[in-house]
Amino acid sequence: MAIPLPPHPAEALILARVPQDVRERVARLRMMIFDVDGVLTDGRLYYGEHGETVKRFHALDGFGLRMLHESGIEVVFMTGRDSPTVSRRAAELGISEVQQGVRDKSAAVTALAQRCNVELDDVGFMGDDIIDLAAMQRVGFAASVSEAPVYVAQAAHWVATRPAGDGAARECCDLILAAQGRLGGYITSRTRTTITAGSSPQ
Repeated sequence: MAIPLPPHPAEALILARVPQDVRERVARLRMMIFDVDGVLTDGRLYYGEHGETVKRFHALDGFGLRMLHESGIEVVFMTGRDSPTVSRRAAELGISEVQQGVRDKSAAVTALAQRCNVELDDVGFMGDDIIDLAAMQRVGFAASVSEAPVYVAQAAHWVATRPAGDGAARECCDLILAAQGRLGGYITSRTRTTITAGSSPQ
């Protein structure tokens, strides 16, 4: 019988601050759904002179989402608003499942899980407001951000310490990868690639 390898130092550092029940929930995830406004952005909405909406995304979050996607976790954007900016950001990251203009996120999550043949216990959802609550209560892992209303944060199994739109989603991605024993391998492979190429990552 093979002896399991100890976790990578980065994984151990992340998991040391996470309760065992949360680790178990995260370890089984096959799909992670992210709200956009107030999770992947800071929640502010900027309007151009022609009425177009501009959103601010963070590279830290983007790289985390890309790692999650490349590691085999289905990454989904689900938002109550409609914005071409969200579609563009998803395309940049290689994320194909983008649902916009969703008012009943609980029903949308259930339908998506059924379509992808994924149990709801294997689905995670990261949200920040009332519209996200029902979906958060339906899935196996619910995450939120520190700026969320207290009753939303209390409904989550885990709350990011980094601000929304400024590393909160990356923190969540790192947690998932660490709990599944994938973060260390990703760090090692990227480090070797960087050393060989003689350039800095990203």
